[in-house]
Amino acid sequence: MKLLRAAFQNFRLLRDLELEFADDPHRRLTVIRAANESGKTTILHGLQWALYGDAALPGKGDGFRLHPIDWDESSGKRVTITAMVEFELTTYHRVHGKTRETRRRYRLIRSASEEVGSLRRTPSTMKLFLLSDTGATPIDAPEAHIYDELPPELREVFFTDGDRALSFIQADVALSTKRERVNRAIRSLLGLGVIEDAIKHVRKSATEVNKKAKQVSTNSELSRIASRLVKLESDREKLEADFEDAIQQFGAFDEKAREIDHRIEEALRLGDKEKLRRNLVSVRDEVRVLDGQLEEAVKEHSALFRNRSIAVDLLAPVLGNAFEKLEELRTQGKIPNTTIPVLQERLSSNICICGETLEPSSLDGTKRRAHIQKLIDDSRRADEIQVTITDLYYSAKPLLRSGVVGSSSWRDDYKKVVERREGIHDLRDQAGRKYRALEKQLDALPDTDIQGLRHTRRQYVEKRDSYLSRKSMTETKLTALHREYKKEESERDRLLREQKKGARILAEVDVTKDVLEVLQKAYEQIMIQELRKVSELMNSIFLEMIGADPELGSIIQRAEISQEFDIIVYGPHGRKLNPDRDLNGASRRALTLAFILSLTKVSEVEAPNVIDTPLGMTSGFVKRSILRTAVRESSQLILLLTHDEILGCEQIIDEAASVVFTLTNPAHYPIMLVNDPGTEQRKVLRCDCDHKGVCNLCEVHADASVRQELAS
Repeated sequence: MKLLRAAFQNFRLLRDLELEFADDPHRRLTVIRAANESGKTTILHGLQWALYGDAALPGKGDGFRLHPIDWDESSGKRVTITAMVEFELTTYHRVHGKTRETRRRYRLIRSASEEVGSLRRTPSTMKLFLLSDTGATPIDAPEAHIYDELPPELREVFFTDGDRALSFIQADVALSTKRERVNRAIRSLLGLGVIEDAIKHVRKSATEVNKKAKQVSTNSELSRIASRLVKLESDREKLEADFEDAIQQFGAFDEKAREIDHRIEEALRLGDKEKLRRNLVSVRDEVRVLDGQLEEAVKEHSALFRNRSIAVDLLAPVLGNAFEKLEELRTQGKIPNTTIPVLQERLSSNICICGETLEPSSLDGTKRRAHIQKLIDDSRRADEIQVTITDLYYSAKPLLRSGVVGSSSWRDDYKKVVERREGIHDLRDQAGRKYRALEKQLDALPDTDIQGLRHTRRQYVEKRDSYLSRKSMTETKLTALHREYKKEESERDRLLREQKKGARILAEVDVTKDVLEVLQKAYEQIMIQELRKVSELMNSIFLEMIGADPELGSIIQRAEISQEFDIIVYGPHGRKLNPDRDLNGASRRALTLAFILSLTKVSEVEAPNVIDTPLGMTSGFVKRSILRTAVRESSQLILLLTHDEILGCEQIIDEAASVVFTLTNPAHYPIMLVNDPGTEQRKVLRCDCDHKGVCNLCEVHADASVRQELAS
């Protein structure tokens, strides 16, 4: 199969997009250049959906939106989504000893309608047409036609997401799942399904022989054994079907559990929405408390200007001098003014300070009393300033005792209040910024329910483990059934030999046994031989891609696929390296691509390799080597590359590509795009710029700056 053209209508970002693919046998490379979020992965999903339906979508299409996210409901609430793929099939026939090549061109159209908002989608319909000069002829059973050419088991071989290209070796799936993927890919691409069908047909023939054995004679024992063998064969078919289903279901639920793990990890990395909400409430409460404290600090600040201490502090220099003068007067005895109270106290006690009597009945006492009264009268006529000074002295005593004057108490209080207010203000600003940051994080988060995801994961794990248990029990039953079948088969053959008519039945039994043995050995031999070829070619391609030369002592010596279908890498001295953990990202990607390319090459199947971001996590020699090798080994290579992936590989693309174009997302203006694309719709726009050119539509700021540097 060779892809020729594709067109999409209303498939997510691909509102109206047409693509052409290289069909030049000498320049088989198609390069679609696009920045991140410009439709590369969407194209990969669109091609797979066109060929395989919803089963090829992430999560098998469950909850996966197909219509554009910004669909204008005025155009209708139900959106029709279509994907068209044109391809060419080449068949070869031997006619009179010569090989005759026939090419036929087909057009496949898949469509579905989806309701905006609810994501309710109608089952998709597929139509297939054979194109000729006379028109388009409908083909019946299109799915069978497609699946013959591109088996669903090989979807990840032909259509590879570079970020998920490690599905054959990645650590986040069970070992049995990885083995099954490798096994299934090899069986399907090597066409071993034909032998498997032949083995099933021979076994059915053996069942018919057992039915004939029942009719050979009236021997009840032979009839019983023959019936038992028919029953055992029927049970074996059911058990094998159950065993295969258990393997498939285990892998499916294991992968679903891993996907949930990734979603949980991503949500936790970005932030748990519920946890963010709790943090938001906590920070909001903190803001309210700080607002209250700030209000109190403002009031305290204001109260300082109504306090007596501010006046004392402002008058401190003047009051200090006044207190010094008052103390000097006190030292001189001029204050306090206590003369009158003392003299009056003497008159009341009738005893003078000197100890003489002041009795009025005594002549001397009367004279002395008259003299003291004169002193009292004279004192009352003293300067009123002295009284004022005395009052001032005693009134000012509390200020002196509290130590306010000269201590700058108000300024200290002011400093403390201001520092506290500024501190609270800073905390309020920090809390406000934190609150706004949490709001932005909350807005940016996907609507992820962590607890719901964990609950779903537990359900998937329970289902996975139940299928693992079912697989083990079925395997045990198959082993027991096989032993019983052999035993009953031996007894049947013995009884047939005793019957005259049993010889013919025995001959048919021997024929079916021989044919079955031949087919099984052929199957095993082909699997061993072809597996060895795939393994050897994978090793050669892988070492070439990473530039490893075992003879020069490189760390990676070789890679192989084991008989158990494990992809193994060996280091020095034959030591095994774990591809999941011991290889860097570039080597892991190279190993998976080497497996895919070697499998396609050994099978001699002509099929496209569509790979999204194959050169991610790579640079320099490894990046160029991967690209050069992939171009050589693939019959048709379609690469979806970012600008960074292309950087350094321009010459290889020049030589190998016959189709190169660029896709642009208008939503990137003005952050990434230099020019306004003229539309606000979220959709992919195409231009014919190659891997080195730019135009007004696709020019990004990095290109503009490079051109300016070159011009200067």
